[in-house]
Amino acid sequence: MGVKLSILDQSPVFEGDTAAIAFQNTIELVQLAEALGYHRFWVSEHHDSDQVAGSSPEVLISYLLARTQSIRIGSGGIMLQHYSPYKVAENFNVLATLAPGRVDLGVGRAPGGLPRSTKALQQGITETPSLEHKLEELEQLIHNQLDEDHPQSGLRATPNPVQPAKLYLLGASVSSAESAADLGLPYVFAQFINSDPIIAENAFATYRNRFNTSKGTQPQLILALSVIIANTDEEANELAGEQKLIKVHLDSGKSVTLGTIEKAEEFGNQSNEGYRIDIQDAAIAKGSKETVREHLLNLQQQYGIEEFIVTTAIKDFSKRIHSYKLLKEAFSEVLVEGE
Repeated sequence: MGVKLSILDQSPVFEGDTAAIAFQNTIELVQLAEALGYHRFWVSEHHDSDQVAGSSPEVLISYLLARTQSIRIGSGGIMLQHYSPYKVAENFNVLATLAPGRVDLGVGRAPGGLPRSTKALQQGITETPSLEHKLEELEQLIHNQLDEDHPQSGLRATPNPVQPAKLYLLGASVSSAESAADLGLPYVFAQFINSDPIIAENAFATYRNRFNTSKGTQPQLILALSVIIANTDEEANELAGEQKLIKVHLDSGKSVTLGTIEKAEEFGNQSNEGYRIDIQDAAIAKGSKETVREHLLNLQQQYGIEEFIVTTAIKDFSKRIHSYKLLKEAFSEVLVEGE
């Protein structure tokens, strides 16, 4: 089974940097990814954040498509709960018309920001359909196949691309796997958000066992994880530092991953609920290219997947670039050895 390698770039703004620098790094990184032969390159959606610059993935995707020639580019992901499926379909139909066969539409389930940004994004919204309902409608709209019994039957999300964006569901739980399976969609499990191996195994098993093949599609699993590679294991451990995974758990049962303890506290306070904060060591596949290659091949065998989409959080951009180069080298060597 071959291995596809892809990149999720969150346009991080490290201390001393600016958003302009973060975006310039993203541009340089997507061009490198294309030159190295990475399969796809996704950008994320975050709001009201000084640590992440990408608040509008649709706009960033359009710019990256214009600065590249062949690599697939998409969202990891659009926070659909905030938006009209019709407008999202229009945006991605424009992108897919401009760059046929190169556009991915990954949809995420997290809010992508604090409660105040969610309130601002959903200003004036009175209807609250489920994410699954919105996903179903979005898929119909990007293919211009709205059900005849839909209230807006006959509505078209123009333009009508020859090759519509490919739809993916992102998540980090068994419930998200169930949604992807029921809708017959490709599924991306975010291990860098939820590193519990039991949940990952249950999510993958649920997805495969429950997958709805009525649309003629087959299960497609992608594992998203954090990776740091350096020339030696020791250097990679040093680059990883003491990165933490910070979650805020609300009394209502909702859990959200935040970048800092301060953001987690702010989220809890803005929620007007009781909350607790959980701090764990970040799950990072780190080491030399030989060490990380072995780890990823073990994950591939364990979960039966064919694609990894990796994110690398290293402040020194030259070392971040080096990490992505080493990752591609590691798996190029696998192919050579297997010939």
